[in-house]
Amino acid sequence: MRCCQSPFFYQRRRTREVVVGDPARGGVIIGGDHPVVKQSMITCDTLDTAECIKQTLDLVAAGCQIVRITAPSVKDAANLKTIVAELRARHCLVPIVADIHFKPDAALEAARWVEMVRVNPGNYADKKKFAVREYSDGQYAAELARIEEEFTPLVQLCRQLGRAMRIGTNHGSLSDRIMNRYGDTPLGMVESALEFARIARRHDYHNFKFSMKASNPKVMIECYRLLVARLEELGPDWNYPIHLGVTEAGEGEDGRIKSAIGIGSLLCDGLGDTIRVSLTEDSPREIAVCTDLLAQIQSLTLPAADAPAALESAIRNPQPAILPTSFDPFAFARRQTPEIQLGESSKCGGEQTVRVVVTRAAWDKVAPSIRPKDDVRPEAVYEDLNVHEIDPAADFTINCDTQLVTVKDGVELPAIAAFRLLAARLKALGRNNPILLKDCLGFEAAPLEPNIALLRASVVIGSLLADGIGDAILIRGEAGAGQSLRLAYNILQAAGCRSFKTDYVACPSCGRTLFNLQTVTARIKERTAHLKGVRIAIMGCIVNGPGEMADADFGYVGGAPNKINLYVGKTPVQFNIPEAEAVDRLVDLIRQRGKWMEPEA
Repeated sequence: MRCCQSPFFYQRRRTREVVVGDPARGGVIIGGDHPVVKQSMITCDTLDTAECIKQTLDLVAAGCQIVRITAPSVKDAANLKTIVAELRARHCLVPIVADIHFKPDAALEAARWVEMVRVNPGNYADKKKFAVREYSDGQYAAELARIEEEFTPLVQLCRQLGRAMRIGTNHGSLSDRIMNRYGDTPLGMVESALEFARIARRHDYHNFKFSMKASNPKVMIECYRLLVARLEELGPDWNYPIHLGVTEAGEGEDGRIKSAIGIGSLLCDGLGDTIRVSLTEDSPREIAVCTDLLAQIQSLTLPAADAPAALESAIRNPQPAILPTSFDPFAFARRQTPEIQLGESSKCGGEQTVRVVVTRAAWDKVAPSIRPKDDVRPEAVYEDLNVHEIDPAADFTINCDTQLVTVKDGVELPAIAAFRLLAARLKALGRNNPILLKDCLGFEAAPLEPNIALLRASVVIGSLLADGIGDAILIRGEAGAGQSLRLAYNILQAAGCRSFKTDYVACPSCGRTLFNLQTVTARIKERTAHLKGVRIAIMGCIVNGPGEMADADFGYVGGAPNKINLYVGKTPVQFNIPEAEAVDRLVDLIRQRGKWMEPEA
């Protein structure tokens, strides 16, 4: 199976065009040769018409090209008529997407008024109960027939009215039927979406795109790669566009890093036709990150037409012949290397965690402020290492596996392609040397802005770590010594390679949210940010809550207005707690489960 044209060259995946609205009157065309489209979601109650209009206008002013509005009930869906009419009266022509979960009737109502409907195959015709049962082939076929009966009216209406659709699978809301047949896996997510797509195609409806969202960037990357490979296997007319996003990414640097790893990695491989950066912040801030991220992709990729002759020769006529990649794009596995000494007090490779290296200049600045118990600390100085710098596009030899290697500065390759090629050529030579990753292969003429340095480092280092490549990392694009050190650790945590602080899975707000996510998230972080290695999920409602919390230790979920349910993993343990008491009760629950420690003075 193949998920992109090449792991070394950039070539955007060619898809069929999906029309959202009337392009002559403000609509957009997704896919084909059209640029990647930026989208976001408003956060208010859908029945609050004035606020919906205000937030939509704010998003459009920020550069948003498609706006999503939740429709949790038929009443909410009916109000989309008023919202859309008022927006058009104000000459706002942005396409509106209705976000549907659990309510087919709401989808049918919404499709009458908006340009696109998003459905979640995991809950469009199912209620998630975490039930465990075995399905015979006959029972499974009966379930598919039931789903087709529920979904067909929406397909027919969208075809009749010229509406677009997004078939959006979420890792946190796979149906019990899919979970029991395929498990909580990327394959389960892909098959869940394909079941709905087959129904659409049987009715000659093709104006749809896919999404495969997860809160874990590595899982998200695997899901999209598998989806694209499966679509290619199914045939050339299955070339539907895809929407990229890391769901429940959180806020601040952590949310941006997770999104950059997941979205940026796939964009660099030529995948993706629309994107959303899901932050627990005011929605217009998401658009600024989308804009910055898209602007960086060109500098981080190498179009095949621009490939230097040396690289063409290394790939087309290698000595010895190299495999297409050194990693499995559909299942994460860390590249196997021997354990070696790194500096005076650290080791890397083997079963060691991925280490953080700094330059001598950065060491001189941060070393005086490092305390003995600090988790964020340099583990080696680059200039002191015995590291062999290699141009992977040129012929090279290496005599042992215990030599630390990296890509030489100044090579005519983007960093992602260069390190993938290095790993592939080492494999072809029968070598498995530990690799030191760099976020850039030379310094910019002028220092990067911190927000740009963060995104670029996250895309480059995060993409390679998600491929299983890398035993140590060096961040140089961020000019600030302390900031670059912190960024390195944050990338490792977001990529699931290290845990040096509390990890939060926090959804962006929407009209379903039952409490103020930004305020509550800040309050929970204030009490729990010192709990190294603990993962806490903060969910506004139950749509993705229990499922996305499968990897979390504890969950804080809106169950009803002003009422909170607390979870351990995906198991609810306390119900209908008054919101004023909920954070204290969460802390008590963490104590009871033996995960609490008092913060240091």
